[in-house]
Amino acid sequence: MTGSLAGTVAVVGFPNVGKSTLVNRLTATRETVVHETAGVTRDRKEVVCEWGRSRFVLVDTGGVDIADESPITQAIGRQARAAIEDADVVLFVVDAQTGVTPGDEEVAQILRASKTPVIVVANKIDDARHEHDAVEFHRLGLGDPVPISALHGNSTGDLLDLVVAALPGTALVEPGDDAIRVAILGRPNVGKSSLLNALLGRDRVIVSEIPGTTRDAIDTTLQRDDTTFVLVDTAGVRRRRRHRQGIEYFSELRTRRAAERADVALVVIDSSEGIVDHDLTVADIARRAGCSTLLVLAKWDISTIGVEDVRLRMQEKLRQRPTLVAVSASTGRGLGRLLDSVEELFRRRLFRVATSELNEFLEELRSGRPGPSKQGRRLRLKYGTQVAVRPPRFRLFVNDAGLVTRDYAYWVENQIRERFGLEGTPVVIDFVGQQR
Repeated sequence: MTGSLAGTVAVVGFPNVGKSTLVNRLTATRETVVHETAGVTRDRKEVVCEWGRSRFVLVDTGGVDIADESPITQAIGRQARAAIEDADVVLFVVDAQTGVTPGDEEVAQILRASKTPVIVVANKIDDARHEHDAVEFHRLGLGDPVPISALHGNSTGDLLDLVVAALPGTALVEPGDDAIRVAILGRPNVGKSSLLNALLGRDRVIVSEIPGTTRDAIDTTLQRDDTTFVLVDTAGVRRRRRHRQGIEYFSELRTRRAAERADVALVVIDSSEGIVDHDLTVADIARRAGCSTLLVLAKWDISTIGVEDVRLRMQEKLRQRPTLVAVSASTGRGLGRLLDSVEELFRRRLFRVATSELNEFLEELRSGRPGPSKQGRRLRLKYGTQVAVRPPRFRLFVNDAGLVTRDYAYWVENQIRERFGLEGTPVVIDFVGQQR
């Protein structure tokens, strides 16, 4: 539901000071990936926080380490700076157990140069007797530090009171129920983040040749004319392993959750490598999540495959018979057509058929193919009705639901999809038996 948000709060600091733990604590969620390994958070992760009557956006950022000249660390730093520029308030998180570090002083210098209000958060004070440890951070020149424990929740309510008081008020509007939620899925390094940045026209997420750069599901709103899209970049779906642990486990879990709350899944295929079996696995994640599916041939400017070859293979393998769009993030080719296709798939998710029209079609199905039989008893379609949209869901009444076979159910599903133009969209059918 659409609602007003009081503003945006960026959470910044040196690596491993507890920023993601703090975001999860303040939002009472587990939206951000928390791990003892430094540098887990890379892109900006936005989470809505509620306190009293106020709602605002918390932006988790990667650790800023100016001294580290590696490309990935520098990219993380640029994302954090962008979050500071966009924020109404900054929470500068420091480790009270460690004390002021050269890294803290470097971040403080960036914040002093910005015009954004800053609250210094002295984290990891797990015992109230050690609150005096926060005093040292006065020398950063950013005001009185607030001693807290993100892990245990000590004094986080006081912190939230300060945040709400510093926010401008009504500054943002949340996407409404009519926003089209789009999950960008694919194997690692197929071009998901590049595609998102190209659609937005800016570097919203980090792009790197290193597989696994994206570790979280990153929501970003895109407005095109009167249509609002919520685009979600996700971690790459790796091949299944028997025991997946740590960062990789939580990243993939968030990818699957992102698909579950999406209307449309963009299944990104690296056309410079050609289609592989694992692309089909990714498409199946979208199907199981109930997403409408659009196949996206990325890197089309350096493609080694033909569109028709991919179309035929994927339509043979995938029940939804998805549409296919070829794009190039570097040249911009196909991006407008991609968004047009997403809008069309969303319209199909909202499709509703009149009960009389559906039952006329079911009569055609009865005449065209007899139902399966078992022990002398044959399945007979009686009548049906549509019971939901987003995606379309039908309840079909039969004489005996136990006679419905998997092949017959798929056949009915595909017939409905073909008759009503629902290619690329899940069609959910509940077969309901009736007592004699």
